[in-house]
Amino acid sequence: MHTTLHKYVHWGAVGSLGLLIVWCVLWEMVIAPLKPGGSWLVLKAAPLLLPLYGVWKRDIYTLQWTSMMILLYFTEGVVRGWSDADRDSAWLGWGEAIIVCVYFACALLYLRPYKREAKKLAKELLDKVKVTTVK
Repeated sequence: MHTTLHKYVHWGAVGSLGLLIVWCVLWEMVIAPLKPGGSWLVLKAAPLLLPLYGVWKRDIYTLQWTSMMILLYFTEGVVRGWSDADRDSAWLGWGEAIIVCVYFACALLYLRPYKREAKKLAKELLDKVKVTTVK
């Protein structure tokens, strides 16, 4: 199940998650903080640290739930990209949204073969149950 593309999308997911963590910290501490010297909004990067080990170890469940959780960061990036008055902060918001899209695409592409296999096994099991109950 591990093709070359599969390995690339795994490393794409790991890299984009790591980049998103660094992006959020730099954004809120150095480049365009809400308050001079940084803000508590930097803590938004903390939840991204939790799944990092699971994504690194190719845990299917972690990749599944992070593909949903990461959409919160997409929403924040689009809202701040669209509405922030500070030009730097607006561009950082759009950058965050792009990084999230990369992670989301990589996670889905990584999970696709596992989902296909699970559907195939479920169908086989259903067919087996139908055959035994019909007799």
